Amino acid sequence: MEPHAPGSVLFGCELTASTKSYTFQVDEEDDSDHVLALSVVCLTEGAKDECNVVEVVGRNHENQEIAVPVANLKLSCQPLLSLDNFKLQPPVTFRLAAGSGPVHLAGWHQITHREDISFEDDNDEDMSEEEEEEIAPIVPAKKERRKQ
Repeated sequence: MEPHAPGSVLFGCELTASTKSYTFQVDEEDDSDHVLALSVVCLTEGAKDECNVVEVVGRNHENQEIAVPVANLKLSCQPLLSLDNFKLQPPVTFRLAAGSGPVHLAGWHQITHREDISFEDDNDEDMSEEEEEEIAPIVPAKKERRKQ
């Protein structure tokens, strides 16, 4: 799904000295697929010239909580970082691990409904069958013998 496709809504949150964390979560009863695609992390008005470290707190493949730094911003040298739609599965927490901010995170909350998924899967299967028909088989090259 493209960042601006139907089913996407703008996301934003701000981390400050008084609000050090923000948790993005969805209703557990919702059977839609949710992805949070982060576009940018930046210092906003009132930021001091200090290191501001933003961490993402989530779960790894063993369902253990882990914290991973994703940005280290400083007003005088790197006030903004593009994350190129860094995709995360909710629930996920953003934490200001160092510095006082304010740091703003922006991106897209992408929502795919189950009906949309099955429709897309059907189309993908049709496309792959058509593509298979168009691909010519690979034939090994014949070796030429040199005359001496």
